Amino acid sequence: MSEQNHDPIPARQAKPRKTIAIVPDPGYQPLFESSAKIQPRSINGRFSNWRWAMVWLTQLFFYGIPWLQMHGRQALLFDLEQRRFYIFGWLLYPQDFIYLAVLLIISALALFLFTAVAGRLWCGFSCPQSVYTEIFLWIERRTEGERSARLRLDSGGWSGEKLLKRGAKHGLWLLVALWTGVTFVGFFVPIRALLPELLSLSGPWQIFWVLFYGLATYGNAGFLREQVCKHMCPYARFQSAMFDRDTLVVTYDAARGEARGARPKNVDRKTQGLGDCIDCGLCVQVCPVGIDIRNGLQYECIGCGLCIDACNSVMDRMQYPRGLIRLSTENGLLQGWGQNELIRRLFRPRIIVYGSALLAISIAMVASLSLRTPLKVDVVRDRGTLSRIVAGGQLENIYRVQIGNATERDQRYLLKASGLAGIQVASEAEVEVAAAQDRWVVVRLQAPYGIAEPGSHPVFLTATAVGDDRLSTQAKTTFLVPR
Repeated sequence: MSEQNHDPIPARQAKPRKTIAIVPDPGYQPLFESSAKIQPRSINGRFSNWRWAMVWLTQLFFYGIPWLQMHGRQALLFDLEQRRFYIFGWLLYPQDFIYLAVLLIISALALFLFTAVAGRLWCGFSCPQSVYTEIFLWIERRTEGERSARLRLDSGGWSGEKLLKRGAKHGLWLLVALWTGVTFVGFFVPIRALLPELLSLSGPWQIFWVLFYGLATYGNAGFLREQVCKHMCPYARFQSAMFDRDTLVVTYDAARGEARGARPKNVDRKTQGLGDCIDCGLCVQVCPVGIDIRNGLQYECIGCGLCIDACNSVMDRMQYPRGLIRLSTENGLLQGWGQNELIRRLFRPRIIVYGSALLAISIAMVASLSLRTPLKVDVVRDRGTLSRIVAGGQLENIYRVQIGNATERDQRYLLKASGLAGIQVASEAEVEVAAAQDRWVVVRLQAPYGIAEPGSHPVFLTATAVGDDRLSTQAKTTFLVPR
């Protein structure tokens, strides 16, 4: 057999790839734009002082009230487990849910009123997001320095100094955030009992909610900050529906400020065709949401007024009149109104309607709470026992009665029946109920046989505190007469 020579199979040559040059579309705009981190600059002034006054006021209330005691218990406590709501001198039950609904209506009307008068006052001065962002920024300034130092720290590489400053900042943030979570849960669980539970790692639900609200505070105030106001808070989106041309807002007087430009202090700006704005950018640097108020009113503006403080400080240095950026209205800015004209426009029909409704509902709620009887009586017929004839020729119906003592002391209540001639309480007529407790009792009502036609007849059961006739309430039920 002769050998056959086989040529080797030639290797497959890779085809050269074609390169396609991608030329960006000059008109292309991304759907999402990454935002740069905002490092607001600190400023002193009237509005800054007001913001810090509200920080102190709100946080003294928030952190201090859970520790306040009244009648041997926490003064303000929403005890969900026991279904008791202690609001200083008042004790409310779930049946008093109407007061919560009215409180929400009052809050909504107050929001409408304040927004119609002066824009986003709530956002700039009292909103928890703004308050805790201000607290976290204060910690950031104390650990990392002012704005320029923080910017250098952000742009520089990691070092021992940066690690120490960042570690101190985040450690303090976490302490404030966790204590905020403890305090918040302390409004629903007695805070004096909550702390030992947390230290002993008992109470898993309490630990969960403390960590949940603590991390929410840490994330929102430390990282998200203005993003919450811009993208997560619905108020920023529908605020324009409550604005009108006479609403006080932070405004830039373009007629006075333009054309803007830098200039020496001793130069006559009018001869150079310049306005009062020197284009220093300080109003943008102090803004906690990073907007330029000179571009007009924007939905991101929270009305904090820090740009007013910044601009006034510049006007003072330049020896120009204050008020280039100020609180004014759209009509006031166009027509050059002074403070007196702006105040007169506050009392317009819209404001009067909001204010009158808010005042009337608030007075009605306070009056209702003051006149409310701290005694609850609910009557339920015993469905397992029908009407029956007992000894002495009496008709008897049996009921289960819930008596709720909404006072801070033990009470004895006297039960009486009415509605039918001769009807009376055949069981124990006096019932003792402990302070802030409910008690179920079995009550037997008896009436003479033949006193009424067969069928269902309305009767009333009245509970009256022994020694205090003013503490009395009545519940309606039915008395069955058999055929």
